[in-house]
Amino acid sequence: MSSAKVFNYNIKVLGRGEKWRGGTYMSPPAGGQKVRLLKSALEKVEKEDQVILFIDSYDVIFSSGPKELLKKFQQAKHRVVFSAETLIWPDRHLEDKYPYFTEGKRFLGSGGFIGYASNLKKLVADWSGKDADSDQLFYTKVYINPEKRIQINITLDNKCRIFQNLNGAIDEVVLKFEDGRVRARNVAFDTLPVIVHGNGPTKLHLNYLGNYIPRVWTFETGCTVCDEDQRPLTGVKEADYPLVLIGIFIQQPTPFVTVFFERLLNLKYPKDRLKLFIYNHEPHHEKHVKSFLEVHGSEYRAVKVVGPEEELDTAQSRNLGADVCRQDVDCEYYFSVDVEVVLKNPNTLTILIEQNKPIIAPLIGRPGKLWSNFWGALSADGYYARSEDYVDIVQGRRVGVWNVPYITSLYLIKGSVLKTELSEKDLFNSANLDADMAFCHTVRNQVYLRKCCDSIFLILPQGVFMYITNRHQFGRILSTENYQTSHLHNDLWQIFENPMDWEERYIHENYSRIMKDNLIETPCPDVYWFPIMTDVGCNHLVEEMENFGQWSGGSNSDTRIQGGYENVPTIDIHMNQINYEKEWHQFLLEYIAPITEKMYPGYYTKAQFDLAFVVRYKPDEQPFLRPHHDASTFTINIALNQVGPDYQGGGCRFLRYDCSIQAPRKGWALMHPGRLTHYHEGLPTTGGTRYIAVSFVDP
Repeated sequence: MSSAKVFNYNIKVLGRGEKWRGGTYMSPPAGGQKVRLLKSALEKVEKEDQVILFIDSYDVIFSSGPKELLKKFQQAKHRVVFSAETLIWPDRHLEDKYPYFTEGKRFLGSGGFIGYASNLKKLVADWSGKDADSDQLFYTKVYINPEKRIQINITLDNKCRIFQNLNGAIDEVVLKFEDGRVRARNVAFDTLPVIVHGNGPTKLHLNYLGNYIPRVWTFETGCTVCDEDQRPLTGVKEADYPLVLIGIFIQQPTPFVTVFFERLLNLKYPKDRLKLFIYNHEPHHEKHVKSFLEVHGSEYRAVKVVGPEEELDTAQSRNLGADVCRQDVDCEYYFSVDVEVVLKNPNTLTILIEQNKPIIAPLIGRPGKLWSNFWGALSADGYYARSEDYVDIVQGRRVGVWNVPYITSLYLIKGSVLKTELSEKDLFNSANLDADMAFCHTVRNQVYLRKCCDSIFLILPQGVFMYITNRHQFGRILSTENYQTSHLHNDLWQIFENPMDWEERYIHENYSRIMKDNLIETPCPDVYWFPIMTDVGCNHLVEEMENFGQWSGGSNSDTRIQGGYENVPTIDIHMNQINYEKEWHQFLLEYIAPITEKMYPGYYTKAQFDLAFVVRYKPDEQPFLRPHHDASTFTINIALNQVGPDYQGGGCRFLRYDCSIQAPRKGWALMHPGRLTHYHEGLPTTGGTRYIAVSFVDP
């Protein structure tokens, strides 16, 4: 109807309010109810020369207006023009009775035709069938009867100048972008159909075309309908916000779960209007869930937790989450979130609610990759296929709200939809499909039974549209591949798999200012001091080392190094002892090397190191380090805790320059040359415990 309104078509809906008894494309041939309704409507038409267009309703898009339609109809030089198809249906045995064309499509399609009222009356005059009989077969038999075909003056739109049926012809149809307008183009016949019909099993492709045709989205205007029919929350009192159940699913060991809960807490939505359903399949993450709820659980309206002991599979857990909303009379929305989602936009929930769609997902992806949480098309067997616009949508070159066949990981469902169209409790289960694919398949092909008479039940389509929006930046999704749980702080090892999340967690918030604002200090000659690690990063590294616990004895004999002798020993743990040398090298290469090249012009480092370790200083263990040169081209020394709260004393003194740094800042690095010039010592730690991370970089 929206495309008809664009072109000001005068629409009359036949059978509005009447129960549909004409079957569907998934059931045996039917549609006779349409013929009965048309015949009845034509009896009321008095002007015999009035041109009438008859089309199916819910699976049709207009791509042009009445003027072009009438012109093409008149150019056909027949009194009735039917749409044409490549496929014959419903009776293949009638193929030989069809007239032959030198080119074009041979077979009649009943979903669209146009003609003069007098001729259409003749067309349906002999109808006496039942509503469940086939309209396609009825019109076919009229058309293949030479006498009736001539008498009524019928032809087929065999080159798709007026009607484009998509069934059997998807590969023929592409989008044609014009100035401020989009239409379908048939590349087989180089025609521009006025009407596009998603007949048969082509509804998903029609939805794709409907994202553009006729003026839904154009290159000149962008999305023209994205702000229509919204549900604005601006000005709504917090007490009147819709109640939302957030379903959180932890299905596998996942990095940065603590950060996930921090972002959940930061959602800009009244917590008194939020309920939580948390399903955790992983024992490893029980401590993270418990920690979050102990501190913040009471802030939410209600919390329900289902743990690993329930032994639910993926489909069961997700069915349970949806049903919690379905059974709650106050639940207006169900927001399903996988724990690997990095939800960066705190306004996400509000944005999705305001968009006012039955099911909508915010676009999230993986940095530097084309992976995302939606598919733009499906293959013939129901799996992934790349739509023409997929890359442009993922990369933000086309921005809007898009009707798509598959979403996953993060989406919002209206509670009313769960309680009506999706009232079936087994949404996520399938013998052949993963839970997310099963859900989308169920949503796309949702059906319900309706009794139409004493003994007949009709299966009617009730598919629910799913949308993806990329109108805002929402976040990304983590990689869970190769995530190990053998360490205390396993996220430290994620610098390769999830480098952006690792950086946000562990690199100092002012690191970027080193280059941009020259945020670097020179406390001593050729000694540079700059922020590098967050407090969390420092804490995690210290705690990881203490958890490992195998500190060296501080003697000269050291089997961990080549030659087995350490001239200036410390009490320490090497990075390679906790299998962290590759990750530490990547850290040095990504974050230290650029600073080195900035401060030591002409020197380029590969950030290789022979020794990288965490040192522990304690008054009763090893309080200081005697003067020495480092066996390095340059040294990185990162303070891992804070003077005052954590320890007293400490620091570093460069003897040649009689220059000391006595209050190292937590998370800041000292960078200085190692050999020859920078003879230095570790000043005594007089109280508490001091930790530093040292790297001898060479070259």
